[in-house]
Amino acid sequence: MKRKISIYTASAIVVANMIGTGVFTSVGFQLSSVQNTWSILLLWLAGGLLALFGAFAYAELGTHFKESGGDYIYLSRVFHPMLGYLSAWAGLTVGFSAPVALAAMAFTKYLSPFGLQNNIWLAIGVILLIGLMHSFTIRHSSRFQNISTIIKVAFIIVLIALGFIIQGEANNALNFSNSWHTEILKPGFAVSMVYVAYAYIGWNAAAYVVDEIDNPAKNLPKALVGSTLFVAIVYILFQFILLKNASVSQLVGKEEVTFISFNNLLGAAGGKWVSVFIAIQLIATISSYLWVGPRVTMAMANENKLWQPLAKKNKHGIPVAAIWVHIFISILLTLTGSFEKLLLYAGFVLQLMASLTVATSLFLKNSPDGSFRSPFKPVLQIIFLLFNAWVLIFTIIERPRESLIGIGILLIGLVIYYFDKPLQIESDISI
Repeated sequence: MKRKISIYTASAIVVANMIGTGVFTSVGFQLSSVQNTWSILLLWLAGGLLALFGAFAYAELGTHFKESGGDYIYLSRVFHPMLGYLSAWAGLTVGFSAPVALAAMAFTKYLSPFGLQNNIWLAIGVILLIGLMHSFTIRHSSRFQNISTIIKVAFIIVLIALGFIIQGEANNALNFSNSWHTEILKPGFAVSMVYVAYAYIGWNAAAYVVDEIDNPAKNLPKALVGSTLFVAIVYILFQFILLKNASVSQLVGKEEVTFISFNNLLGAAGGKWVSVFIAIQLIATISSYLWVGPRVTMAMANENKLWQPLAKKNKHGIPVAAIWVHIFISILLTLTGSFEKLLLYAGFVLQLMASLTVATSLFLKNSPDGSFRSPFKPVLQIIFLLFNAWVLIFTIIERPRESLIGIGILLIGLVIYYFDKPLQIESDISI
C-alpha cells in the first residue's frame, strides 16, 4: 500500500513553497515604483486575497479530479491537452525549476558574512543534495520537508517579533501619507504586483500531489486555504518590519533588503546571523519545489510519448527520472540566470498558467461526492482572473523583454507539442 502524507506535511509543502525568496527580497524592487507604506501593504494584502481565491479554486479542482499533476491534469481534462502540455512544459522549464535556481542563488547571497556570496558551486551543491533527499521514499521526503519548514516558520515569526519589540530606525521607509491614492493607479503598482504574485506562488502546491495526501477531500482544502491565510498574515507583518527598520535609499533596488533592515535593527553581529538563517530557511523552499514539480512532469510523461522516460518511478513510487531532470534544469538556470530577470519571466509564466487553471474551475459541472465546493463561485474566480489580466498586461507594457522570454518559452512548448504523440489514456472523471 502506498504511504500517504498527513495534512501537516501537505501544509508544510504549501508554506515552504510560498515562503521563499520573494518575501525576503521583493520590497526593494517595489520601492523603485511605489514608496507609500499603504501602497506596499496593499500590494501584499491584495496578493494574499488573490492567493486565497486561487486556493479555493484549486481545492475544488484537486478534490474533483483526485490526480496528482495539478495544472496539467485540470487544463488537459477541462479545456484541451495542448494547454495541459504547455503548463507542464512551463513548469519543467521555469515554473518549478526557476524558483529552485532563485532560492539557491539567494542561499549563497545570504551567506555573504562568511564570504560565500555568489558561490555558484555551493548553490549547485545544495540543489543536488536536496534533490537526493527526495529520491528515496515518501517518508524521507516528508521528514525532511516537515523539519525544514518548522525551521522556516519559527525563524520568520521570531524576526517579526524582534521587529516589533525592538525600537526601529528613526530614519525609516514608513510613509503613511495620502500619496497611495495616486500610486495605486500607476503602471508601476501593477508591475510591483508581479513580485508579490511571485512571493505568493505556492498557494496551490498541495494540489499537485493530491493522490499522495491522506483523505484529500478533507485535508487538501484545509492545507491550501489554511496555509495561504497564515502566510498572507506573515507577509504583511514582515513587509512592515522591513520598512520600519531601513530607509528608502537603503532599500530601493536592493535584493538583500532583509539583511539591510535587520543589520540596522540588531547590529552587524545580529544581522550576520539573520542573513545565515535566511539562507537556511531557503532549504525548505528548494525542497518543496523539487517535490511538487516532478509530479507535474510525471503526469505529462504518463500521457505523452516524448516524455515517457520521465514517468519512471523507483520501487517506492518516487518519480526519480523527473526529479533529476528538474535538478539539471535548475542548475542550468543557476549558471545562466540573472536574479531579477529570472524572477520576472518565471513570475509572468506562472501567473499566466495559474489564471488559465483557475478558469477551468468555472467549467466543472458534475462534482463527485465529497469534493470541495469553492465559496461565492464564480465571483472570486472572476476577480482573480480580472486582476491577473491587469497585472499581466502592465507587465508586458513595462517589462516587454522578460514577458517575451516567458511567451517564447510557451511557444517552444507549443512546437514540441505538435511533434509529440499522445499515449492512450483512460480517465473515469467527468467534468
